[in-house]
Amino acid sequence: MSSEAVTHEPVVEISQVQELDRDLVVIPNRGVELVPNIGVIGGEHSVLVVETGMGPRNAEKVLAFASEYAKGRKLYLTTTHFHPEHAFGAQVFAGEATYLVNGAQAADLAGKGPGYLEMFRGLGAPVARQLDGVELVTPDAVYDDTYELDLGGRVVRMRATGRAHSKGDQVVTVPDAGVLFTGDLVEAGQFSIFPWFPPYDVDVSGLRWIEVMRRLIATDPRVVVPGHGAVSGPQVLADVRDYLELLRDETWVRRDSAMSTETIVAEVEALMIRRHPEWAGQEWIEKGVGCFCAEHA
Repeated sequence: MSSEAVTHEPVVEISQVQELDRDLVVIPNRGVELVPNIGVIGGEHSVLVVETGMGPRNAEKVLAFASEYAKGRKLYLTTTHFHPEHAFGAQVFAGEATYLVNGAQAADLAGKGPGYLEMFRGLGAPVARQLDGVELVTPDAVYDDTYELDLGGRVVRMRATGRAHSKGDQVVTVPDAGVLFTGDLVEAGQFSIFPWFPPYDVDVSGLRWIEVMRRLIATDPRVVVPGHGAVSGPQVLADVRDYLELLRDETWVRRDSAMSTETIVAEVEALMIRRHPEWAGQEWIEKGVGCFCAEHA
């Protein structure tokens, strides 16, 4: 997800597929903006796909790969949240897979999906091309807080985290493999994405996001699949928590001293870039500052 014009094609490539465990692979995003990491998790009788890619043409590639991988096993689809590069290809899976998400994400998709479709189309011709023909679909099944999906000899746990990056975030855990799919709660090598777009969207909560990260750290996964960036070890969870806490603290100390918003942004941006000069997505620091300026302990 980007807040600026995109000049490249956000295309999923079925290449460099990573095997994380027995019958569990990731189609990596290869560092391409607006392409998510996509999971394919198998059991004896079923296969779960995590994320669709942006738009029908990307999703067609993902479905083709998953169908071949499944070799006749039943297909399920889930998405970590409703944002376009994660969920706006679900129409392609209709009739081929059972689409399952948490209730808050389903509400986001229905209530905010059309607005995000228009907003993302405005990010440039490459994005608009991928979103051509998108039809937003209603999930086939919706759960409240947690759902355990039996794939046959392997149970995958889906859990709604509560409001953080979005209202409808969910994480997907493969307990027997120690693998955690986080969606955009975690990015590797990138500043956290704050979809802070007042007055249109102010659902992101930095404070609740920190609490979610603390809970995820406590689950002690072996492998973390972030929304974007390289598949990582558990340290990436602490990296995100530490960044969010520092962003909160540095924003609040300036806000409470009655600095102007422009000064707060300039000083905090400079500090964060010095701290993480190698991270991508510097434009998201300002959005995070704006979010924390509006929040109170």
